[in-house]
Amino acid sequence: MERREPTTKIYEKLHEIVKVLLDPVIAAIFALFIGAVIITVLGDSVVVAYSALWKGAFGSTRSMGQTFMSATPLIFTGLAFSVAFRCGLFNIGSEGQLYMGAIIGAWAGYAFTGLPSLAHVSLVLILGGTAGAAWGFLPGFLKAKLGVHEVINTIMMTYIAINLTNWLVSSDGPMRHGSTLQATPFVADTARLKVLIPSTRLTTGIIIAFFVAFCIWVLLWKTKLGYKVRAVGLNNMAAECGGIDSNRYIIYAMMISGALAGLGGAVETIGVHGRFYSGFSPGYGFEGIAVAMLGANHPAGILLSALLFGALKSGAMTMQIVAGTNSELVKILQAIIIFFIAGKWSIITHLESRQKKKDGLKSNIRGDETWKQSTQ
Repeated sequence: MERREPTTKIYEKLHEIVKVLLDPVIAAIFALFIGAVIITVLGDSVVVAYSALWKGAFGSTRSMGQTFMSATPLIFTGLAFSVAFRCGLFNIGSEGQLYMGAIIGAWAGYAFTGLPSLAHVSLVLILGGTAGAAWGFLPGFLKAKLGVHEVINTIMMTYIAINLTNWLVSSDGPMRHGSTLQATPFVADTARLKVLIPSTRLTTGIIIAFFVAFCIWVLLWKTKLGYKVRAVGLNNMAAECGGIDSNRYIIYAMMISGALAGLGGAVETIGVHGRFYSGFSPGYGFEGIAVAMLGANHPAGILLSALLFGALKSGAMTMQIVAGTNSELVKILQAIIIFFIAGKWSIITHLESRQKKKDGLKSNIRGDETWKQSTQ
């Protein structure tokens, strides 16, 4: 067997990374171009609007802190979707798993007292991740054992999670604290994540997010568990023939996916808000799907995609104040990015389908010719 040179391996790795990172860059350029057309039609200045958008996202230390803070939950939910997707599953329920991780994390933050800070934060993160994993287990189990589609399961589990947590902090709920806001008590100071940049809400949660992304890369591409998860996703029948219990790894993948979303909820609770409150998420779980797809379901791509979405969010208000361009344009840009990725996947699927048909036709023709020759 031919042995590859180390330089060849390095080149292949770099080529893979460039391929993963290229999609977010191209999608962003395409979206900005369409956005420029819209701004021009509205009669605003493209240069002023985009300069303000950049300034609001990266123009100062405070702006950068806001960008990275906005990206943090999207990294977790993007990773959550990608792990399930690598196993051939569509986890649409990251939002519900995020909510469960957030409220259990908040409970662990205020219910336990007298713990050292490191131990308390670790406890919150572990329990938050466990809550998310438990919320991902049931859809995985139903998919593996009964063949119930995970999209339906995860949507319903999200509905249950959001309404359950809303009840827990409602006027009659057991976790309600205060008379005005539907929220839990504030977590103890020992459970709070440290602020990285003064006068911002950027905490060590972003460091945890980057570390978790690295761990997921190691898990999926450097371990037997990750290999088997990806094998099931590529072809579960072939995986079964190779001795892999696909049902087991479907459950594992959904639990890991749920744990990542739950961990993101816990980080958001003890990092940004200090407590759980009703409606704390503006849709991080659903945005995470777009982030994952834009990042080719690879941890490196997800990091870049999440930062792109975070930059658009943090720069939106500055763009409206300075340039007078409505901040809703950012949502249009995000929609264009999603449309770009969806269109790309549709085209690829169509081309692959056509190629398979051509290959099958050629195979049939060759088979007919061989049969004719054998009968002459």
